[in-house]
This record gives sequence, C-alpha cells and structure tokens, in this order.
Amino acid sequence: MTDDTILPFSFPSVHTKKITAAFDGGRLTSNGGVMLLAMAERRLGLADNLARVFPDRRDPTRVMHSLVDMFRARIFAICCGYEDADDLDHLRSDPAFKLACGRLPDTVAICVPNRRCRAWRMLRACAT
Repeated sequence: MTDDTILPFSFPSVHTKKITAAFDGGRLTSNGGVMLLAMAERRLGLADNLARVFPDRRDPTRVMHSLVDMFRARIFAICCGYEDADDLDHLRSDPAFKLACGRLPDTVAICVPNRRCRAWRMLRACAT
C-alpha cells in the first residue's frame, strides 16, 4: 500500500515569515497556484521589466502601489483565469494573492480599486 500523505511544500518567505502549503486546513484559498506563478514571475522579472517600460506620471506623494505591484497583481489574476480587471476587487484581499504580491495576509490589500483604475487608464494612454 502506498502512502498518499502529501508533505508540506515550502515557498520563499514574505517579510521573514515562512510560507508553507500543508493541505491540512488553516487559512484556505482556492488560488494556491498563484504562489507557483509568483516564484516563476520573480525569477523571470516580468513585472519589473514591464514597469521599466511604462513611465509613471503619477504624483509620487500620492502613490500607494507601485507599477510593479499593479503589473504583478494583474499578471497573476490573468494567469489564474480572472481576466476582468474588476476581479481584483475581490482578489485584493485573497491571502494567496497577497502573499504572491509580497504582502502578508493580515496587511494592506493589493491594488486599491480607485487608484488602480486611474493607473490602468494612464498605462493604456502611454501604450497608444
């Protein structure tokens, strides 16, 4: 008989906190795959490279989320099947998405909606 017990899977730490997928309960999410995407994205540097291409014309004193953070959240949402920008209204408080974007689950949400919408309009205008 085989042992079907799945051992815990460790991810890179976020703010010195150890992250482990253990499959035994606790804080649950249906978006656990986003953690694997986050590892691949950071290794490839996709969000960092995209943010370098687009000029950030926002007032730095009013910026809550960097372009890198916004690109990272949007990339992860699209890859997980959430292609509509308004899906981030729900996902911004999801524990796995927050960890994937480098935030702890009990901290500030990713991409506050009203600022995100203005920034995406600004990015769209730069691309044309």
